[in-house]
Amino acid sequence: MTKKTLTILSPEDRAEAPAIEKRGRGWTISKARLDAIHEQARIAKLNPTEAQKALSAALNEANLGKYKLTRQQVIGSALVDFACNPLKIAVSIDEGGDPALLTRRDQSLAAVGVNLLRFPAADVLADPAAVVSQIVVAMKARYDERGRAHREQRRPPRDTAQ
Repeated sequence: MTKKTLTILSPEDRAEAPAIEKRGRGWTISKARLDAIHEQARIAKLNPTEAQKALSAALNEANLGKYKLTRQQVIGSALVDFACNPLKIAVSIDEGGDPALLTRRDQSLAAVGVNLLRFPAADVLADPAAVVSQIVVAMKARYDERGRAHREQRRPPRDTAQ
């Protein structure tokens, strides 16, 4: 039996978006694998690390407007510490782990347009407010970027033949 993994397509191969699958919330993930990932997220949410607790408390105090970052979010087959789905921003606290696995996760998130912010656990524990300010700056930039793209999409093309 071969193990299926997420693959990263080259830019030439990504010309057309893949069709939405009817399983795994649009990702090609088996139901059993998706259930296992959600179980990992549930366990991680019940047993947060000290860095996750500190960042969560700092995010609760921050004024994020109508956007919120939810803890232990599953995106495809990746589990991130915090995520804001409307802005497609994810936050990961680096507390060790297999570098090859983390790199593959980062690439798969980038391939679907998720902006991943990574912070070392030591930085989060030392100054959670500074980490939150970096997250807020990234969220504002992403909000402005999405608003600009939306306005350009709605704007009728200019007639330059006058």
